[in-house]
Amino acid sequence: MGSRTLIGAALMATVAYLFAIAALGTPPATADSGEQVVAWFREHRDGVRWSVWALTITAPLLAVVFAQLRRLLPAPHRDVFLIGAMGLVVTLAVQSWTWGGLALHAERLEPATARTVLDVALFWGPVLTGATTTMMVPVTLLAFGAEARLPRWLGVVGTVAIAEQAVETVTIFGSTGFTEPGGAMNLQLGAGLVWAWLLAFAIWGGIRGTDAELARISAR
Repeated sequence: MGSRTLIGAALMATVAYLFAIAALGTPPATADSGEQVVAWFREHRDGVRWSVWALTITAPLLAVVFAQLRRLLPAPHRDVFLIGAMGLVVTLAVQSWTWGGLALHAERLEPATARTVLDVALFWGPVLTGATTTMMVPVTLLAFGAEARLPRWLGVVGTVAIAEQAVETVTIFGSTGFTEPGGAMNLQLGAGLVWAWLLAFAIWGGIRGTDAELARISAR
């Protein structure tokens, strides 16, 4: 039952997350003026609130996924994984508060205020790389250990995603284009790789993570 729950929660979280991205559309860029940011929120206020709703639905689904996946890992790897996963869920909530707050009274937004608050929100992507790396590293190490406890292919996917997240930290210093905070490198490339890794891990865990398998791996 737990295995079916893991796969189901992972797939539902993926659908909710994709809906959140679609509802938000193309967000304002870092180079946009305060007036442009205000105009965007006035035009997309409903889409933002639907996006926040979808992310709110995603959070408990991710909690189920992370709790189930944690059982597949031995100590202390499971604890490091959980710390990174909790960082992702918590910052997801903070990101949602910020975007939802900007959309709530979009008609009364002041350009300077809107630009400043959005600048804070855009750094969710750059800083989140720390939490996602913390989440992926212990799993990847287990896949490449002397006695591999997880499939090597998962380690390969994790290595690619971790390398990208390390490079993605340059968005902290970005200002425009692909490497700007909250830009395509954060929300498309980085998020896509991390989510692909998480979904792959969840599906493998759901297929292979029977009670006997969980007990065998956790006991090592």
